[in-house]
Amino acid sequence: MAVVVAQGALAASFAVSGTGFQVSSSRLTSKGLASDVQTDRSVDGTGHPVALLGIGEATLTEICQSAEVDTPVGKVVFKLTAGGPAGEVTAGSLVIDGEDLYGDATFGTAQTGRDASTLDQVDGVKGQPGKFGLQAGHIEVVGVRSHAWSATGGNFRLKGMRVSVGLDGKRCF
Repeated sequence: MAVVVAQGALAASFAVSGTGFQVSSSRLTSKGLASDVQTDRSVDGTGHPVALLGIGEATLTEICQSAEVDTPVGKVVFKLTAGGPAGEVTAGSLVIDGEDLYGDATFGTAQTGRDASTLDQVDGVKGQPGKFGLQAGHIEVVGVRSHAWSATGGNFRLKGMRVSVGLDGKRCF
C-alpha cells in the first residue's frame, strides 16, 4: 500500500466521490482479514460510516463492480467485470470501505472485539486505539454482494476485464 494515513486506513486518504457502488463476486478467498469502523468523507464534507475491510491476498471469481452516475444525458451505469472463463482475479492489500457485505462466510482463526489499533493480519490496516476490531487469518465468502464507497488495492490482476458505460446499463445486482 502506497501511503497509510495516520489512523491506518489507506482508503480514508482520499475524498470519496459521493457515489456509492456495488461489488459482487461468486467467491472471495483471502489470507488475512482486518476490519474496523471508519468514516469516509465526500469532498463536500458528508460523512459515510463504513466497515473498513482490509483483505491481505485475495482471489476472486466473476467479479463485478457497478455505479449509477448522473450525467447531462441522464443516469448511466459504469460497469467493470472480470474473471469468469478468463480466470481468477487477484488483489494484494485490498481495502474496501463498505456499507455492507452479504454472502456465506467461513473464517479461520477469527478474533472479534479485538482493539482496532492492534490488528495485525493485513499490513497497514489498523484502527484507532480503543475501537472495535475484527480479524481472521483466512476468510472465504461465497455469493459476495456489497455496497461500498471506495476500494483500493496494492496490486490487481484482472483477467478478462471489461469496462462499459451506458444509459441502458445494468448494475451488478
